[in-house]
Amino acid sequence: MGLKIETLNELLLETVGIGLVIASWPDLRLMFRNSRVTEWIPGFDDVAEAELCDRIPGLDKMVLCSAIESGDSYSAAIEVKAGRRSLALFVTISRISLGDDLCLIVELYNNTKVRKLETMISSYSKMVEDQNRALRKEKERAEKLLLSIMPESVYKELKTFGVTTPQRYDEASILMLDFVGFTQLSLEHDPATIITELNDIFTGFDRIAERQGCERIKTIGDAYVAVSGLPEPASDHAASIARLALMCIRFLNRRNETHSIQWKARVGLAPGPVIGSVVGIQKYVYDIFGPGINLAARLEALAGPMDILVSEGMYATLKSQFQLEALGPREIRGFGEQPIYRLLGAENLSMDIEPSLH
Repeated sequence: MGLKIETLNELLLETVGIGLVIASWPDLRLMFRNSRVTEWIPGFDDVAEAELCDRIPGLDKMVLCSAIESGDSYSAAIEVKAGRRSLALFVTISRISLGDDLCLIVELYNNTKVRKLETMISSYSKMVEDQNRALRKEKERAEKLLLSIMPESVYKELKTFGVTTPQRYDEASILMLDFVGFTQLSLEHDPATIITELNDIFTGFDRIAERQGCERIKTIGDAYVAVSGLPEPASDHAASIARLALMCIRFLNRRNETHSIQWKARVGLAPGPVIGSVVGIQKYVYDIFGPGINLAARLEALAGPMDILVSEGMYATLKSQFQLEALGPREIRGFGEQPIYRLLGAENLSMDIEPSLH
């Protein structure tokens, strides 16, 4: 069969930059190929009298013939080795008429650069995704850390505005708890053991405080400070802090039954007022100040082992719900002589919300 030079030149002009193969149909014998084909597919001309599918790797002869017979075109993505290079080629095959003959025109596009670019984009996208995931984890870690040192509402204000406004709380109750003989305990036992014990105990206190609607403000060494009625108002703040104190002592008593180190605590309870605020710029600390926290600290210092002392101001609120014992007036540094009371218990105090003992 003779091809007209004009037709062939026209085809070549239209396919500059791509590989071009012309094969007879239906026997798939090679009729023409341009230099791009031999450049991209090594050994293309070395296979004598081979069919099209034998010369271009990756073609599915059965699928190709079925598509052509149905009047459709055939396309496939293939990879070939050209020396040390690996080329990604895209092949399209369609049937055309050249004069009175039917032929297949095969177009090969070198997609290697596109594939490399896609790989780079995919790799970059994965890197960005990994970085975003790491940032989200770091953000969550930072939020969890900040929530552990300040109330949630204060954290939200700090997050939204970058600053917090100091607030005065008149309707609030404060708990100050300290351990008896902590200095001696720390000398008698390994530091890691003491820290593990404190962590276990404070974790238990935190769980009780959360369930009683109280907020742990801070720990100072072996001291534990909690409040009720701030930053969110609570009409029963005095009762909540009293239940927290009783349950903390009960928790220690039960824990001491199964642990070798015996922890004895003193507790002081006092009403507000207090001022709550975030202190510091580089290192955030939420703290409370005022006569309420000072009075709770003074009462804690006067308490005996496993005693809970209550100020006169709290006694008036608690006496209808709790069992209290009058201890008479005592001199309280900074507050003068005041009646104080020992909190003994409450009839409706439930055991089922205490944390499990380990």
